[in-house]
Amino acid sequence: MMGKDILHKMKVKAGLSSSNTDTTGKGKTKMSGRHIRHGYHLVKGQSNHPMEDYIVAQFKHAGDSELGLFAIFDGHMGHDVPNYLQSHLFDNILRQPDFFTDTKNAIKKAYEITDSTILEKAKELGKGGSTAVTAILIDGSKLVVANLGDSRAIICKNGTAKQLSIDHEPSEEREIIEKKGGFVSKIPGDVPRVDGQLAVARAFGDRSLKVHLSSEPYVNEEIIDDETDYLVLASDGLWKVMSNQEVIDAIKGIKDPQAAAKHLTEEALIRKSKDDISCIVVKFE
Repeated sequence: MMGKDILHKMKVKAGLSSSNTDTTGKGKTKMSGRHIRHGYHLVKGQSNHPMEDYIVAQFKHAGDSELGLFAIFDGHMGHDVPNYLQSHLFDNILRQPDFFTDTKNAIKKAYEITDSTILEKAKELGKGGSTAVTAILIDGSKLVVANLGDSRAIICKNGTAKQLSIDHEPSEEREIIEKKGGFVSKIPGDVPRVDGQLAVARAFGDRSLKVHLSSEPYVNEEIIDDETDYLVLASDGLWKVMSNQEVIDAIKGIKDPQAAAKHLTEEALIRKSKDDISCIVVKFE
């Protein structure tokens, strides 16, 4: 690893952000002979509430291994839950005794523990919730992605985009929601919502909806090889206006991942995205 652990976290307090503010940063390391660089860029959307997107982009040692930790948390009905996730979720994952032997199971357990804690702290953290997409790179070769909601992770191999997460849409999980006693409706608005309120079927928090809402993550593993070019994580502010392949095509030829992340947020704005837009680009060399 080059230098000290690199940690970039974005915290936006109420009243300190506007539609004209953004946050950007980058970092780099070397794992198992592979140079890895990351960059991120976040832009406040057009909503009246404060910025509710939080990110983590960190390289660190854990035992004999080197890790890259990347995440985007997209909050709703307040920023306290994504702020809590930013500070605690990866710690809970790495604390699991089977993290290195059964990483998928460790992540699922940590997601469950974290969600239970958020619900217990509802008086402190509020009634809101958050989607999440997390990516853990182990020794530069094994990538484990997990997600709840519609923040998404894709990877690029030989110029072709491959989605590593699942968008948890209420319309796709209608049967599960209805078996729990809930319903899916487009009223009010024009998108399917759990109990007419939330536009994702899985999320952290959301105490009032939790009986009908799942917090079980989708977990996926991918091998990073010499054909791997990029990893891209982004909130739905990007995916609402760009397809997976359009995202990859837009950053081809951009060597600096920070510049690539900024370019994607700018392209989303050009395409009239009104939501908060958060993007992390990890480049493998």
